Amino acid sequence: MKKTTAIIMSALLLMGMLMVLTGCGQETAPPQQEQPAPTAKVMKVVTEAGFAPFEFQEGNEFLGFDMDIIRAIGEAEGYQVEISHMGFDSLVPALQSDKADVVIAGMSIDPERAKAVDFSTPYFDAGLIIAVAENTTGIATLEDLQGKKIAGQVGTIGAAACDSVKEKDPKTEVRIFDNVGEAFMELEKGGIDAVVNDHPVTAYYIQTSGQGKTKMVGEVFSADDQYGIAVKKGNTEMLKVVNDGLSKIKADGKYDEIYKRWFD
Repeated sequence: MKKTTAIIMSALLLMGMLMVLTGCGQETAPPQQEQPAPTAKVMKVVTEAGFAPFEFQEGNEFLGFDMDIIRAIGEAEGYQVEISHMGFDSLVPALQSDKADVVIAGMSIDPERAKAVDFSTPYFDAGLIIAVAENTTGIATLEDLQGKKIAGQVGTIGAAACDSVKEKDPKTEVRIFDNVGEAFMELEKGGIDAVVNDHPVTAYYIQTSGQGKTKMVGEVFSADDQYGIAVKKGNTEMLKVVNDGLSKIKADGKYDEIYKRWFD
């Protein structure tokens, strides 16, 4: 009996020693560390933030249809969107000098501009309209503007339409403003007779700041005018990002949601 007990105790002691030795030979696994999130890709966007309701500023915040569209495209494609403001005539040079990846600024797709940049598929149908002071009569067409003082925004098809009027009648005085809001203010002051500008922007102005002071006259013309998002000529990678994102937000209803927010 004593012999049996001694054997059992020896066996238990041996097992204990083996467990201790085995434990000493094992390395403690290091604690799991959370992996840092991958750095977000950045899309540098420039605009001319004086073209409500497409782009405008409240404090340091960029608001408007275009601003919501480009942010939605960025989100769909996994990009962090950084927006900056500059004059309209500086937007294309910003692309060409790699200071920006994308321009979205109510920019019309036209053959001359397409020589300098690559455009996305169109994302908005625009068209032009004439705006005059509330008490103005006798103006409804471009022909009616001949010999008058008229205005548009630099670099736009509205400015080009003004120039076409002057070509037909050199007595026409054309004034070009950096910001279309400045043109409307000059109209309200009586310094010019009419502003030729994109229809949705003019309509928004008349419903807000210009209510009771200005009005639209005649029919929408240049109705085939469409806006595009511009990238540097030859930047096929960014163009694909923009077009793919635009397709996604149109397919999932995000585009329609943004449109209703600003135009319905």
